[in-house]
Formats: sequence, C-alpha cells, structure tokens
Amino acid sequence: MAKKLRVVLAQLNFKVGDIEGNLQKHIEAAKAARDTHQADIIVFPELSITGYPPEDLLLRPSFIQAANEGVNSFKSQIEGIHCVVGHPYPNSQGLFNSCSLIYNGTILGRYNKQALPNYSVFDEYRYFTPGTLPCVVPIHGVPVGLLICEDLWRPGPTHQAAIQGARLILSPNASPFETDKQERRFNTLVKRTKTANAPIVYVNCVGGQDELVFDGGSMVVDQTGKLCHHAGFCNETLSVLDIEISSTEAKIALDSFSLPDIEKRTYDCIVMSVRDYIHKNNFKGAIVGVSGGIDSALTLAIAVDALGKENVTAVYMPSHFNAPISGEDAKQLASNLGVEYQVISIEPSYTTFLQSLAPSFAGKKPDVTEENIQSRCRGLILMALSNKSGRIVLITGNRSELAVGYTTIYGDMAGGFAVLKDVPKTFVYRLARYRNQINPVIPERTIQRPPTAELAPDQKDEDTLPPYSTLDNILELYLNQQQGTDEIIAQGYDPATVEKIVHLIKKSEYKRRQAPVGPRINHENFGHGWRYPITSGFKG
Repeated sequence: MAKKLRVVLAQLNFKVGDIEGNLQKHIEAAKAARDTHQADIIVFPELSITGYPPEDLLLRPSFIQAANEGVNSFKSQIEGIHCVVGHPYPNSQGLFNSCSLIYNGTILGRYNKQALPNYSVFDEYRYFTPGTLPCVVPIHGVPVGLLICEDLWRPGPTHQAAIQGARLILSPNASPFETDKQERRFNTLVKRTKTANAPIVYVNCVGGQDELVFDGGSMVVDQTGKLCHHAGFCNETLSVLDIEISSTEAKIALDSFSLPDIEKRTYDCIVMSVRDYIHKNNFKGAIVGVSGGIDSALTLAIAVDALGKENVTAVYMPSHFNAPISGEDAKQLASNLGVEYQVISIEPSYTTFLQSLAPSFAGKKPDVTEENIQSRCRGLILMALSNKSGRIVLITGNRSELAVGYTTIYGDMAGGFAVLKDVPKTFVYRLARYRNQINPVIPERTIQRPPTAELAPDQKDEDTLPPYSTLDNILELYLNQQQGTDEIIAQGYDPATVEKIVHLIKKSEYKRRQAPVGPRINHENFGHGWRYPITSGFKG
C-alpha cells in the first residue's frame, strides 16, 4: 500500500549567531507547516539554528552551548510534525555538522555530515569532525535518509543511504550562489537520485551573509532524474510538496518551473546581499558616490531596489576634469530613481591638498599622485556623510578594476560594502541592460559612453587598460580557470598584454587585502576563498 507524505521545504533566511531569532523562525515555520499546510515533515537548511557559516564562533564553547539550548528549546515546543533541524553537535569524538530528525520532543535520528568541504570559501575541517555512518529513519512507514549539502556532491553517502533502504532522501543545504551553480546542483542531484533510486528533497537557505549569497533554489528531483518541484530563488518560502511512495516507485506531482536567465538571478542575488548586509548590521541606509558612469549607476539602482529610495542618498562630487554630461547623467539617474541627490565639489579640498603638498612636490611633474588625491577627496567626503548619517557607503568599483588595481586605495575603495566587487565590467553592462528592462532608470548615454575615471583631461580607461572584453576574457582564464600565462598566450592573446595583466593582478594584492567585502558570484572571487600571498616571487 502506498504511503503519502507532505513535506515542507523551509527555504528561510537566518542570521549567523542569532540563535534566539533563528529559533523563533523555526518554531513559527514548524507551526505553520503543521497547522496551515497539514505537513508530515518540515526540512530546514544546514546549520539552521546557528546560521551558516558560523566560522570561528564554532570555537567558542558558549556558542556551542547556546546552539544546544536552542535545539532543546525547539524540541520541547513543537509536536505533531517531523522536523529536520541543522545544528552543530558535540560529543567525545569531536564537533559535528549535524541534522536531527525531531518528533514529539524526541530525536528519532541524527546524521553527522561526512563530506566536509575544505575549498574556496569553505573551511569545515577547521571546525568539524567528519561523520562516518548513514542515518535512515522511518517516517509513517517510509524509510527516510538524511544527507547534508556536500554529501550530495560525492557518491559515497548517497550509496550508503540506499544500502540502508532509504526510499526518500532529505537534504539540508547551505549552498552559496555562483553564476552557474543552479545547473551544477541539478546535474548532481540527477546523478544521486539515480544512484539511490529515490527522490531527493534539496532544501537550501536564502539570504546574504557577509560576502556569501545564498540564493535558495530548493528543489525536488525524483528517482528518474526529473525536476518535480522548485521553490524559486531569493525568496523566503515554506514550499509544500506531496509525495506518494509505494513498494516500487515514488510519485510526485510535477510543478511547472522556468529557470530565470543569469542576469535576473545575479541581479536579484546582489540586491538581496546588499539588503541583508545593511539590515543585519543595523545601518540606517546607504550612500553612493555617483559619477555619471555605468558602475555607480548600476550600484545606485541596486541600492534603491534593495532598500527603497527613501533610504539612499546619491552624491555627485565634480572637479574641473568632469565633463558636463557626467553631472547631467548623474542628476538624471538620481531623478529617475527618486533618491536624495547632493552635489559637493571636490575643487576646494583638492586645491587645499595641492597647496599643502606643494613644498614636498616641488620640482616633480604631476602624475597619478594628483589623480589619486582627487579620488581620496571623494572618499573623505563620502565617509564624513556616512559618519553623520549612519548610512553605509557603497563602493562602486567592479571586479575587472579590482583585479588589476585600477582603483585608488583610501579613495574609491573607501566604504563599507563593495556591491560590484565580483562583477566583471562586461557583465556590469549586461546587468545594467537587464535593470533597464524592468524600467529604464539608467540613462542610455551612461551605458553607451566609453568608461572614464575623469581624473585627467580626456581620460579613458582604455588609455591604461586593454579593452574590457579582452581584459575580462584573460581574467576568466587566469582567475576562474586557473590557467597560467603560457596557457593563455597559447590561445592567441598578445603576450605583452597577458604578462601586463598578470603582473598587475599580483602587484595589486595588497590593495585587495584592504578592500571591503562584497557579494560573491564567481567560484574564484577576491574574498574569503582567495588566499594568495602579498609577497611572492612566482611569475606564472
């Protein structure tokens, strides 16, 4: 006789370390799943009690104790529904990344994550001991296996659960967004469902946590590898699924789902990241220095979409090098978005700095030094406004500039959150065009105009850098694909250009160490997972 199970995928946004707040979310969600949706099971994401990743909070005994108390409190308050809750679990063998199946005040089973990721932004071996055993527990007569996140990316744990007779696998996850991650997740689940000959319920968290962005994308793939259910991206939801499991098969009603294009997914993730970083850290809003250029225009649009126009201030800071169209486009952008718009000239402060430095600069020709002083005048103004208002300065520079150091430390790098830090310049244009499809807020002239820092007469980015299409292609090969200079040159790129770019990447490492965090969208990003030495003699 077939068994019917109703499962709720709790795709929720938790705050790292806020155990009390996270506990309340668990309780409210479990009650809603039980009372509103009449569910048999609710599955929360990985380490849902603590939020993910807790990092070195896990080294504090008081934190582990608070997490245990949170699990016990949840256990004592919820009855009538099976709950899969993620939490750290200490015992005499070590600390485990675990999930517990809780029902009517009892832990029916606990699974300790076996495959601990230790690459890129992940550092789980620093904190956890790997588990070794499967966990399969009957729920209303159906053998249900538990797996956690990385366990799905390796065949062993799924095979173990299948051997133990699992007819359904529930998997809490904390899988951060990358531009191609959804496709890789789905392809991995297809392999594992066929290995297990059982459906997999994949539940991911959602929200921004420092540089990481969790996009959700919770889904169910049946034993044939078919996508049956999807909870969507960048949304908190209790997504309801009905499964009918007999002795020979599992039946799941098919939901229609259309995968959004990569521009929408990326834009929505960056918006969510900005919103969560500012709200979770209790800033009152955001300040964006606008220049009439594409990067600051996109940053301002993202800020407004994340926070609302009433919580964002745009500041235009001209010098005599700025073309009139820069101010016109900056003002039009601010008007289109409906934000407060201020104009503060840097000429007085720039002139004062030059006068103060004149004795030290005597006999020396003007060079990039004077250009950087302009940028630092702007950084000082923005930070002063931030201090007075309690609003965070959003940095507008992109990944291409940060890679080669085409940015001014203590100048346009001054601020609290680097919105486009991991967005290549060529992709900035794609995101800007996507945003204008929603409603045209970024002036077309801003998109069409050649990029310029406007720190010198008639300055263009391509005076110093190769075309961004070339630069971004080389950066993709060198950074994302880990190719060396000889490999890149062998693909037809100009040797001098490749060697110059690689030299600039290495030369600029000390700047990037001082850059604020920003949302990660690439597997190899300048952040937590980028651990290259500042001092290095390697030339490849």
